[in-house]
Amino acid sequence: MTRFLLVCLGGAIGTGARFLVSGWALALLGADFPYGTLAVNAIGSLLLGTIMHIGLTTDLLSPTLRLTLATGVMGGFTTYSTFNYETLRYLEEGAWMRAALNVVATLVLCLAAGLAGVALARRVAGG
Repeated sequence: MTRFLLVCLGGAIGTGARFLVSGWALALLGADFPYGTLAVNAIGSLLLGTIMHIGLTTDLLSPTLRLTLATGVMGGFTTYSTFNYETLRYLEEGAWMRAALNVVATLVLCLAAGLAGVALARRVAGG
């Protein structure tokens, strides 16, 4: 139960950080491109790669702290970082086809799901 609560707390911290970083990017760079999303995804990918490498190759992070930071904070901050990390792991293992499949499947499936969601919302709520 403690690990669950730590992940929840981390998620709240990550969500708040995403809000702040996105707002900062919007104020700094404008709204003509999704700079906030891009910044959050790039920063999250950098941080998750750092957390996972340190957590899996050293004793600097306990498994509970790694879980709190990776699943909680980074999960609240961005899930793109998880997609990025998983794809990088495939590339490191030499599983190029699996990495490519993950990229293509994620892109196509998520775009299709988003399109379906918009269509469903239009059918239900109009517009």
